[in-house]
Amino acid sequence: MNNGPHHAYHDPRAAFEDALTDQVIGRRVVAALIDFVANAALVGVFIVMGTIFGIITFGFGFGVFILLPVIPVLYNWLFVASMSATPGQRLLGLVVRRNDDLGPPGNAEALVWALGFALTLTLTFGLLWLLVVLLTERKRALHDILPGLVVVRADVMSDAASWRR
Repeated sequence: MNNGPHHAYHDPRAAFEDALTDQVIGRRVVAALIDFVANAALVGVFIVMGTIFGIITFGFGFGVFILLPVIPVLYNWLFVASMSATPGQRLLGLVVRRNDDLGPPGNAEALVWALGFALTLTLTFGLLWLLVVLLTERKRALHDILPGLVVVRADVMSDAASWRR
């Protein structure tokens, strides 16, 4: 019995699962770089505005700089909670979904995802992210696993009905 790729039996569920995460790792890396640039621009604007505010208030306003680490978390949380993807992920054709039913993430799940992403990158310089992604089913990172999310290809999600036939 031949169980190779040319076998007459084709499992549409397995093909769908493979397609969901095909080329996702590379796309996620590029998407993260795009989002880092966007975050850097936001932080730059915040620094300029914070400096002006600090000068106008004779130094009292410089305390707003304590909020700088919150900017990337807010960026990721708000975009994932509202659009199921950051701008970088959208550009690369990715979406964030719940792992169990592939539905869009809720606010709490997106917040845990954003906090986990920030902590994973900050504490391990991205090395843990890469290791976990390479070893898990559906190429999930640690910050995907904690809230029960997965990053998948948007084009496959939009064609999901055709995969189930």
